[in-house]
Amino acid sequence: MLLAGDFGKAPATRCCSENGDQRKNIKEKSDINIAALVGNERVCEGTDNGDLPSYVAEFIEKEVGNDLKSLKKLDKLIEQMTESKMQLEEQVLTVSSEIPKRIQSALKNAEESKQFLNHFLEQENHLFSSINSHLLTAQPWIEDLGAMINQIEEIERHLAYLKWISQIEELSDNIQQYLMTNNVLEAASTLVSMAELDIKLQESSCTHLLGFMRATVKFWHKILKDKLTSDFEEILAQLHWPFIAPPQSQTVGISRPASAPEIYSNLETLFCQLLKLQTSDELLTEPKQLPEKYSLPASPSVILPIQIMLTPLQKRFRYHFRGNRQTNVISKPEWYLAQVLMWIGNHTQFLDEKIQPILDKVGSSVNARLEFSRGLMMLVLEKLAADIPCLLYDDSLFCHLVDEVLLFERELHSVHGYPSTFANCMHILSEETCFQRWLTVERKFALQKMDSMLSSEAAWISQYKDITDVDEMKVPDCAETFMTLLLVITDRYKNLPAASRKLQFLELQKDLVDDFRIRLTQVMKEETRASLGFRYCAILNAVNYISTVLADWADNVFFLQLQQAALEVFAENNTLSKLQLGQLASMESSVFDDMINLLERLKHDMLTRQVDHVFREVKDAAKLYKKERWLSLPSQSEQAVMSLSSSACPLLLTLRDRLLQLEQQLCFSLFKIFWQMLVEKLDIYIYQEIILANHFNEGGAAQLHFDMTRNLFPLFSHYCKRPENYFKHVKEACIVLNLNTGSALLLRDVLQSTSGQPPATAALNEVGIYKLAQQDVEILLNLRTNWPNTGK
Repeated sequence: MLLAGDFGKAPATRCCSENGDQRKNIKEKSDINIAALVGNERVCEGTDNGDLPSYVAEFIEKEVGNDLKSLKKLDKLIEQMTESKMQLEEQVLTVSSEIPKRIQSALKNAEESKQFLNHFLEQENHLFSSINSHLLTAQPWIEDLGAMINQIEEIERHLAYLKWISQIEELSDNIQQYLMTNNVLEAASTLVSMAELDIKLQESSCTHLLGFMRATVKFWHKILKDKLTSDFEEILAQLHWPFIAPPQSQTVGISRPASAPEIYSNLETLFCQLLKLQTSDELLTEPKQLPEKYSLPASPSVILPIQIMLTPLQKRFRYHFRGNRQTNVISKPEWYLAQVLMWIGNHTQFLDEKIQPILDKVGSSVNARLEFSRGLMMLVLEKLAADIPCLLYDDSLFCHLVDEVLLFERELHSVHGYPSTFANCMHILSEETCFQRWLTVERKFALQKMDSMLSSEAAWISQYKDITDVDEMKVPDCAETFMTLLLVITDRYKNLPAASRKLQFLELQKDLVDDFRIRLTQVMKEETRASLGFRYCAILNAVNYISTVLADWADNVFFLQLQQAALEVFAENNTLSKLQLGQLASMESSVFDDMINLLERLKHDMLTRQVDHVFREVKDAAKLYKKERWLSLPSQSEQAVMSLSSSACPLLLTLRDRLLQLEQQLCFSLFKIFWQMLVEKLDIYIYQEIILANHFNEGGAAQLHFDMTRNLFPLFSHYCKRPENYFKHVKEACIVLNLNTGSALLLRDVLQSTSGQPPATAALNEVGIYKLAQQDVEILLNLRTNWPNTGK
């Protein structure tokens, strides 16, 4: 082998002391066992890369090296290599002997598979020809058999058809027999079965059978309905139905006959029999519905006995409120609305006490009183749908109609418990043309109301100015009237059935708020020169009140529901960013946030203008105080009693007068913001313009401390418990200026030696300094003139 030969040359030059036989023997052994030495991954890589000689050289160097005694290991190495070689040869022989056997087996299997495939192909061809031959032979039989099957199926259909006809005729005969024996209940039950069969046959294509079934049902239904209706109306007449008089006088007429129990028994029997006809009645009678534009909720027809009970009232309603009757006046919708409410009230007791137990007894889920009300409501809805187009463009008539309808709806729901999920007048008002007109009228009258309330002489005067407990907000009349207007609008539209309609009204309210804010801003600009005047403060109170009320409304359940509806609309239309949608969904913002933000900005601007005005007056009054000779004032020990600096009197008097004035004119929350804003500016002003601009001897520092702590700070003690905490700069400056000399020297040394270190902060905190920075304290210490003479 070439590699083995190359491998054998490497150690020959290194082992120069060996004889030629030994080298030859080693070479031969190496040639035989080279595969064993280089059988690992590293040797393979070396072989591939041409580094085998170097690897062998490293191996010999490692095993033998320069030590001739190590040559004793050669025999052992040769034995190991020989054994490894034999193992490798056995493996090679085993593999070389197994592979041909496997190949041979695979070839044999392939040959057998090919034979099976050919055999199957032959069978497939044979079967294919046999099947074709069989089909050709059986084709006439198939045609004959198919014709017979069709005839059988047709006969079966005929039989089924005849069975249906027989079943219908049987039911019809049964009804006839029951009627002949005056068994109306069984006749009605059989009619129910016939009506159910009619419903099952609806999907059938047998039009004649359907027509026969429907005609039969209609025939018997009319007979039974006419008979039961006549008997039922006779019983109702004995009970003096309908009750036109108030409920108090009904019991006299009802309980007078001695046969009253028998009458109520017959009433129950006939009522139950009429209920049996409900299925066939719904099948035959198309319910009278208003056009789809009114989007009335789907609801079943009124049950048959209640329909019969409603018939005389429907006749009365149509007689009085349709045609040329004097009671049918388009400008008086309250007449027919009040009439319907009165009818509901008059019959409630009878329906609850006499009819509802019958329904409960037969297991019906119908509420008699609501069913009766639902039937009367259809009369109202039809009347509204007919009248509204006639007065749509007469603002006063239309507005009056809406007002009366809303009052009617309120009483209907609150007094008579009529569910808002049933068809009601709000569905008629929600029709597109009518609704848009409603919005226009609401906007028009709201703007007119705003004009009148702002032009009123009492617009800026609080109605409750003489009642302290009620007048906490000091709300001017115009603001309270405006929010009442918004509240009334909310009450008017809150029962609208569609959320989209409510959102349109909400937008109207937001527009009105914005319009009112603009009007307030215009009036405020006229009063800018008198920013402390009564009207200016009233405007500020109005802005604060509206903002507060809107913030309260934002947490109301009704507006939270509108917020959820708005979220869905905005998400569909992609009108808001993902951040805004997230804020709405998480309730971080509300539907009134835009309005509240604008009002809060206006409030802040107006308060800032007031604070600036008062601050300018205070600065003018403080001119003499700024020029006080703080360097030459007598010490506290030289004065019998400390007194206020005379130069500070104008400053404090001005401040006191303005605080009292604004406390009376602004509400508590606004005044609190005002004085806190003023104190913040005043604190900085006194600190920078008076304290830092002067030097102080001991008497001057004591006088400043007395003026501030005993005179300025107490001015605000009525508004908070610790007013000095709002004058942090002034308070701490007075502390620094009034430290005794020893403490001041010690503090100065600490500050100079530990600039910006924690010990400096601790030293400042120890003397009560928390707000001022270390550099500020050092400046204040340098303003003191009462330092001892150290000779330096």
